[in-house]
Amino acid sequence: MVYILSVSIVVVFIVLALLVVIFQRKQKRSVVFTEENYDLKATTITDIDKMEDGSGFEMYLYRLLMELGYTGVYKTVGSRDFGADVVFTDREGVRNVVQAKRYHVGNPVGISAVQEVFSCMRYYKAKRAIVIATAKFTEPCETLAGINHVKLLDRTDLINVIEAFRSGETVAARDIIEGEPRMVLQSWSEANSGVLHEVRKDYKAEKYMKKVMGK
Repeated sequence: MVYILSVSIVVVFIVLALLVVIFQRKQKRSVVFTEENYDLKATTITDIDKMEDGSGFEMYLYRLLMELGYTGVYKTVGSRDFGADVVFTDREGVRNVVQAKRYHVGNPVGISAVQEVFSCMRYYKAKRAIVIATAKFTEPCETLAGINHVKLLDRTDLINVIEAFRSGETVAARDIIEGEPRMVLQSWSEANSGVLHEVRKDYKAEKYMKKVMGK
C-alpha cells in the first residue's frame, strides 16, 4: 500500500513537472509577440509572419516609428479607428495616417485598404496616407493608390525598412517610408481638368435602362 502511494506521488510530480515545462515553452514562444517584451531590433519579417493577428503587427509598427525618431506617434483605438492604425508626423512636419495589413504572403491586399486609409485622412487632419503590408498589392489597389496619392509599402519595402533599422540606418529606413508614392496621373491639375476621361461602363445596365425608358 505504501509502495503504491509512493508511486502515485511520484507520477503526480512528474505530470506537474511536464505541465510546467510545456507552459514555459509556450510562454517563450509567445514572448516575442507581446507588446512590451520583445527586442525590436531582433525582430524580422519571419517573426512578423508568426504573429497571431494584425494587432501585433500594428504594435510593431507603432514601436518602429517611435524608434525611428518620428514625433506625434500614436496607435489608434482598436475599434472605431476610422481606417488608421497608427498616426505619426514625418520629418517635414506632415501628419501621416498608416493602415497596417498583416496578410499571408500569398494573399495580396485589395483596394479596401486604400479606400479606408484615404477616407480617414480628414478625420485625423493628416495630409499623407500610407498602407504598410506583409504581402503584395493587387493591381486595382495600386491603381487606386496612385490616383489618390496613397503610399504603398509592400512586403519587399517592409523588409528593406526592417533591415535598415536593424543595421542602424534610420535615415535610410525613413527615406523608404517617406518616399513619394507612385502617381498614376501626372498632376492633380490633370485630374481637375475639363476633359473627362472615358469611364468603363456596365453595358448590360445601360442596355436595360434603354429598354426600360423605351429608347
